[in-house]
Parts: sequence; structure tokens; C-alpha cells
Amino acid sequence: MVVLLTAVCCAGPVSNAISAYVALQSAANGDGAVVDGGTAADIPPRMLAAYKRAVQQVGRHVPRCRGMRWPVLAGIAKVESNHATGRTVTAGGDIRPKIYGVLLNGSGAGGNTTVFPDTDGGKWDGTVGGERAVGPFQFLPSTWEGVGKDANSDGTADPHNADDAALGAAIYLCGDGRNLVQRSQLKTAIFQYNRSSEYVANVLGWIDQYTAAAKSPDLKDVSGTVRTVLDAALSQRGVPYSWGGGNAGGPSYGICCSPSGKSGTAIKGFDCSGLTTYAYAKAGIRLPRTAAAQAGVGRRIPASSGTSALKPGDLVFYAYAPGLDSTIYHVGIYLGAGQMVNAPRPGAVVRVDPVDAMSGYAGGARLL
Repeated sequence: MVVLLTAVCCAGPVSNAISAYVALQSAANGDGAVVDGGTAADIPPRMLAAYKRAVQQVGRHVPRCRGMRWPVLAGIAKVESNHATGRTVTAGGDIRPKIYGVLLNGSGAGGNTTVFPDTDGGKWDGTVGGERAVGPFQFLPSTWEGVGKDANSDGTADPHNADDAALGAAIYLCGDGRNLVQRSQLKTAIFQYNRSSEYVANVLGWIDQYTAAAKSPDLKDVSGTVRTVLDAALSQRGVPYSWGGGNAGGPSYGICCSPSGKSGTAIKGFDCSGLTTYAYAKAGIRLPRTAAAQAGVGRRIPASSGTSALKPGDLVFYAYAPGLDSTIYHVGIYLGAGQMVNAPRPGAVVRVDPVDAMSGYAGGARLL
């Protein structure tokens, strides 16, 4: 069993929180709801600015709302319109060409089986033949009439405007004053947006990935090749864990299967040693592929020295039997201040974790 566990880096028991995995599985299954990616880099800058502006403004309209964050809005917009990618977004936030959903006439197209009569005379959805969802957040005109606000002070609350639409979505998700920090209330808000458990899982997956991407450790005193390695690793925050995934070129589809039975074959991402291999390759350093083998590279830092002996850029190891490197099962990259860049386990994403988030600290290795 130890030989299997060290063949490809893995983590301990799999968490029940697998929303990011569900989201990526949906993409792999070809349902068109989401695509590979997940870091803030996949959001057009003007759209990201709209999400952040909405967070600043929503308190004026729903004072009792708590926990609204831009990753929440980004998760909705990713699934609804892929952040209006492929459209032009003007400085004022207008999106052209406009984004229209299918005509909700019960035809079955796009999964609709219920007739929604026209409510806006075609003002927002361009047709009097029924209703269709509009804009980057895909509001029905009837819903927009209740939540639409003029976020950019141009005199019009327009669901085809990035700023207005993002604020409308924030207001709708906040309800009468939800606390979106609480996972249960966040799920309720998303379910209200689209009454589908699969939809909720998709959106939560993207929220988790964007939340991971939003964390920005302070690296002001880190430079040179160490900075190159850390920047490379941090740039992959939000990318999903894939058993056996990742190499010097970046994320890749993984293999089957982890000891807990999780396959990486349909997930493009990294496992722990795939991430370290990629980050160090950016600095011109070639690492062996497995966590146990990586422990044999560079100057070994024994576990007995404690985590205070680690410096930014060091590899951080974890073993089933600390002191016995053949049992090493996990590796991360130390950031400083007790934190590391980590691809922890199936169902999670690349993220920043405390060094003590994993069990069996087995010291480190300094290559830089």
C-alpha cells in the first residue's frame, strides 16, 4: 500500500466538500454549463470590476445583507454567461452584442418546458412572443423589474449593463438580508436563483475556486527565483485537484485512481507533486514527479528543526511515518508566515493553506 501511495502524491481522507469537483465533472461531461479554468485570470477585467463594484454598493439597497463577495457573483456569472466572454464590454459597462437566453415558450429548447408569457413588451428581451433571460446574469424581465438598479449612474437600470446586472444579482442573492458567509444560506440563495441542485453545485464550485484565487499572500520581501516559483504556484489557485495531474507544462488530465477511489482522468488540474513540478520548472529546476522522490532533491530540512526552519520557496513534506521518507505522501511549497501553496486532495482546488493543515509533518527541502 505504501508503494501505491507514494507513486503519485495524494492526501488523507477525502472531504465531503466536493463542489469544485462536481463543477469540473459537469464540464467534462459536456453539458456546456462550465469550462476548465477557475482562477481570476479567466474573468475579463471589466466584468471583475463590475462584480467588485456591486459588492461595494449592495449595502445601500439591502443593509442587512452579510457576506456578499465578488467570488459569489463571479460564480453565478461564470455558469450563466461565462462572464460575457466573446462580447464587447464598454467602459460604461454596456455589453454588445446583448446576451439572450432561449425563448421560454415550453418548446423544450434549452430544457424549458413551461410557458412564460411576455411581461416587458420586448423592452429587455427583444421579443413580445414570450420571455427569455437576458444579460450576463440571465435575468427574466419580470425578475429584473424587482431588483434592477442603476449602478453606473447613467439613468437606466439595464440588465445588459455589467454594473447594473451585477448589482441586481447581488440584491437578488441577498434577499431580505441573508448572511452569505453561512454555507446553508449561500446555498439557499443560489437555489433561489435557479432551482436545481446541479446548478447549486456548479455555482458553489466556481465560488470556491474564485475564493481561493482571491487570497493574496504578502510577498513584498521575496524576489528572484524564489519569487518566480511562488508566483507560478500562486497563479494556479483555484485550479482543481486531479489525481496524477499536472506537469512542468501546467495542468493536465490525471489518472485513475486514488486510494479513496477518485479518478483524475476527467479533471484537468494538479495533484500536489504535479503543482511543485510545474512551479519549479518556471525557475528552470526539474523535479522528479512524486512527493517522496522530491524529498531527495536539494538540502533536506529535518522535521526535528520545526516549521520555523522553513523559508519561502522550500518544499514542505508530509509522511505516514515521519522520519521515513519512503512513506512521504504529500508536498507543498512554503510561502512564509506558516502558510503554503497546496493542492490538498480530490475535490479541492489549489489554494493557500496553513502548514499544519496536513498531518505527519516530515520537514522540508531547500532547492533555492
